[in-house]
Amino acid sequence: MNTADALRRRDSAIGISALGTAEGLEARLVPLRGYQLAVVPKVPLPRRPTPDLLRVPGRLRAAVRAARTHLDEVDAAVVVGFGGYVSVPAYLAARRRGTPIVVHEANARAGIANKLGARFATRVAAAVPGTGLRGAQLVGIPLRQQISHLDRAATREAARASLGLHEGPVLLVTGGSQGARRLNTAVVEAASALAAAGVQVLHIAGPKQAESVAAALGPDAPATHHVLGYVDGMDLAYAASDLVLCRAGAMTCAELAAVGLPAVYVPLPIGNGEQALNAQPTVAAGGGLVVDDQALDARYLSSVVLPLLLDDERLAQMSVAASGLGHRDADEALVDIVLGAVR
Repeated sequence: MNTADALRRRDSAIGISALGTAEGLEARLVPLRGYQLAVVPKVPLPRRPTPDLLRVPGRLRAAVRAARTHLDEVDAAVVVGFGGYVSVPAYLAARRRGTPIVVHEANARAGIANKLGARFATRVAAAVPGTGLRGAQLVGIPLRQQISHLDRAATREAARASLGLHEGPVLLVTGGSQGARRLNTAVVEAASALAAAGVQVLHIAGPKQAESVAAALGPDAPATHHVLGYVDGMDLAYAASDLVLCRAGAMTCAELAAVGLPAVYVPLPIGNGEQALNAQPTVAAGGGLVVDDQALDARYLSSVVLPLLLDDERLAQMSVAASGLGHRDADEALVDIVLGAVR
């Protein structure tokens, strides 16, 4: 939706429609952002041979028909794909009707959908180098303007006041929209040590885990440990914090680099290893640390993360290193590519 917003800023007359599934987050988020959502049947690809594999061709044909019908209804001039369940049907439908395709790959390792789409695409864009997509133009990931235009230093005081924080080191803990059990458990176990050192914790535990995290901290939880299910304005959380403990999703890595916020990345230990690859450029540049999921515990937080939080000079150096990799204008760069494909 960040690309859609940038297109509308460029030309308010541009018509924009999103393809998505009825089950995904887009079913709620796309209408909330003011855009039309056309539902395409979900076509999951089994990771191992099962009877479901035999149903894939029929499901794919139905999804392509649904995508083609919508592209015809809106007379689409270009299809912009970011990977995921509906991208393959959208790419195939666009190819059949002769519609230009722009592919954007957010992860360091391209997924199956974008590998296919890149074969048909007019233009290919990528968030980081080395995705494996031939001819990809490096642009970064389009971000919300609240993030891409964030001045952490100028916003710090107001952000802390709005979140009930005061001066002193702040550790932001976030496992994404649903939280991360491993991060939550380790931080709860280290809560006393962090509090004793004067560290404030802004703990975004996830809407389904916030209650259990608060219960685990108990009635004597440190007053400096703030547990939230979610935060609507992550820009304020970023501005208020000195260091982040987080997963290494592509969007998270892009946002933290753009705002120059040091992080300790804990890549999700499942999938094809793309999260570890997402964090690698920032870690290599000195803007973050990486720790295996299994190695994250209270001892690691006390021996590695806590000393880092108390080292202002090193945090400042890491901030500069992280910001050197940020792409604050990725949305505008991708809009240029999209409009160029139409022309």
